[in-house]
Amino acid sequence: MRIGKIAPALVLALAAATTAACGGGDTSSSAPKELVYWASNQGTSLDNDKAVLQPELDKFEKASGIKVKLEVVPWTDLLNRILAATTSGKGPDVLNIGNTWSASLQATGAFLPFDDAALEKVGGKSRFLGPSLAATGASGQPPVGVPLYGQAYGLYYNKKLFSEAGITKPPATWEELVEDGKKLTKPDKGQWGLSLQAGQVTENSHHAAILGAQQGAQFFTPEGKPQLASDPSVTAVQQFVDLMQKDKIVNPANAEYADTAKSLKDLSDGKAAMFMNQASAGSFKNIGMDMANLGVAPIPLPATTPPNGRKVSSFVAGINMSVFKGTKNPDAALDFVKFMVSAPEQALLNKTYGSLPTVQDAYSDAAFQTEDVKVFQNVLANSAEPMPQVPQESQFETLIGTAMKAMFADVAAGKPVDGAKIRDQLNQADQQIAAGS
Repeated sequence: MRIGKIAPALVLALAAATTAACGGGDTSSSAPKELVYWASNQGTSLDNDKAVLQPELDKFEKASGIKVKLEVVPWTDLLNRILAATTSGKGPDVLNIGNTWSASLQATGAFLPFDDAALEKVGGKSRFLGPSLAATGASGQPPVGVPLYGQAYGLYYNKKLFSEAGITKPPATWEELVEDGKKLTKPDKGQWGLSLQAGQVTENSHHAAILGAQQGAQFFTPEGKPQLASDPSVTAVQQFVDLMQKDKIVNPANAEYADTAKSLKDLSDGKAAMFMNQASAGSFKNIGMDMANLGVAPIPLPATTPPNGRKVSSFVAGINMSVFKGTKNPDAALDFVKFMVSAPEQALLNKTYGSLPTVQDAYSDAAFQTEDVKVFQNVLANSAEPMPQVPQESQFETLIGTAMKAMFADVAAGKPVDGAKIRDQLNQADQQIAAGS
């Protein structure tokens, strides 16, 4: 069958449909720009994030004429969704990424490099905090994004439970954390010394990195060869798993905790006395925690520094904002990024989530002069190091975090997890990473 000449109006309609199907909206100068934005889950729920972000997106649309379609993606799905988009080419225009994935996603070549010109379009390189900017990709290459939310890990604790147990200050060493945790654990009353997101792959890998640094672990050689199964790594993972297994200060039910909200609520409700997490005062406030009872301190170091151990109480945590290279609206995408990292938005959003601004000109806001914020600022500046900035970093997180999730499940089921079992799992992870390199 021969098709005759197509009317010009139909051609335009088909072109518009094709553009919409590929994402990114209409690129003609006369049509309003439209962006698709994948936001990471920062608040107490996906709906909470929508309630926080949508008014800001509406504000941006009113000022720029650029509409932003929002989807909040849970952490359990985010990395897989991003990797699928890099393969298929069907993704959003702008998205949030965990900053630990920067080098891995950079290696895909699917993202717009934030070279000097792109950085100037969003306000300039000098505005961003050095530690946060250091976690935006491999050294010597243009960043794969810009920092959006700054984060560091700390030890939150319930002051009321500490007082009732006769404990006058937060633990300063790991040994004190375990000792205090035992005093605070009362299973018959439904109270535990510490809450863990033991069922969440990403969180497990983060704690492996922090404790691994304290023990002297280097998960990759300078050439990028994986060495997860080192003695310090095994010791660090054993130390973390033993919080539930040997020390018994963590409820075995935490083996199924796959989101932050449950641990936040346990601390708020007095079911747990301590919780190691990224800055989250805003989320505690949102769930009704009595903020007078909320304390925070750095994650403790060992009383005696192990050989080659580093004084690390967090990694350089946070969320970066990236742009897919295939966006149909690169200028609009950069305009949106510029809006999100502007001082007013940085102050508003980080204040709401309890995270840290990533730009220096947002710290004049009084919300970032409080004692708890200063704890995290000090950690980020003085006792944090970036996760391994290697292309295999996302594999590292997935493999070590998944192995630890299974270990906690074994402990909860009464199956012992010893050093030999841990080393075997880490050896398998080394082999898988090496095979995929």
